[in-house]
Parts: sequence; structure tokens; C-alpha cells
Amino acid sequence: SVPASRENRRAKMKYSTSVSSSRRKSRKAHFSAPSSVRRKIMSSPLSTELRTKHGVRAVPIRKDDEVTVVRGNFKGREGKVVQVYRKKWVIHIERITREKVNGATVNVGVDPSKVVITKLKIDKDRKALLERKMGKGAEGKGKFTEDEVKAMQDVD
Repeated sequence: SVPASRENRRAKMKYSTSVSSSRRKSRKAHFSAPSSVRRKIMSSPLSTELRTKHGVRAVPIRKDDEVTVVRGNFKGREGKVVQVYRKKWVIHIERITREKVNGATVNVGVDPSKVVITKLKIDKDRKALLERKMGKGAEGKGKFTEDEVKAMQDVD
């Protein structure tokens, strides 16, 4: 007979057979990810103004972006990103430091998902990335086209 725990579990199809749903393998892939993959994982959401301007929700964070911390002990603090420390999965922000026992000041690591980007440092590659991402979401956004919305307003 089948164990009771297996009976209760619904048979759910995997979305992709080439990707494992194993927690162990997912964690290994995450923590042994190369720098190029970590860059993408270490993305931060854009502020509301930047989101409406560029039509993009989040971008990989980089040095010289200006951010606001939205969670944790440093909530509300603003500053420029001094370093993106991919090995430790954190970013260092100017003026967010602590003093060690010996008197030395060190940067405190902040998780990139806990900050909001308020000013982007834009160069040609960043501009291309924003245009690429904006083009992707713009066409399929929303359930109805503008014409359908107008037609529905006349229905009443």
C-alpha cells in the first residue's frame, strides 16, 4: 500500500523536466553560482518614479547607483553604492558603517533586495538593458488592449 503522506500529496506536473525541484540542488546551485549569475540574482527594485519612467521593475545593482534602505536597522538611510560584494551576496553603501572594537570603521553589508534604487548610473550597456527589458513587458502588459477597453465602456 501507498504511505498516507503520499496519498495526500497532489500529483503536480513540473514546469520543466530539465530543471530539478530538489531543495538540495537548488541551494547548491545558488551558493556555488558564478559571479555572472550572482549579478542577476543581486537585483534591486527601482523606485516608483524610475519604474514609471523606464517601465522596468528591477535591475541588477551596480556600483555608483544611489539607493534607499527599506528594511532592517538602517531603514530610511540613503547613499551611493560603494561596492557590490558578490562573494558575500551584499552591497556596501557609503555612510552605512560600524565601528569595530579596535576603532576601525567597516562597511556594513546590506542585502540588495532590501534597498530601492533611487538614481541609476546609466552607461550604454545599462541603457541597452533597460530598453531590452522595457520592450519585453510592454506588449503583453494587461489583459485588454485599449480598443477593447473603449468597447467595454460603451456596453453599459
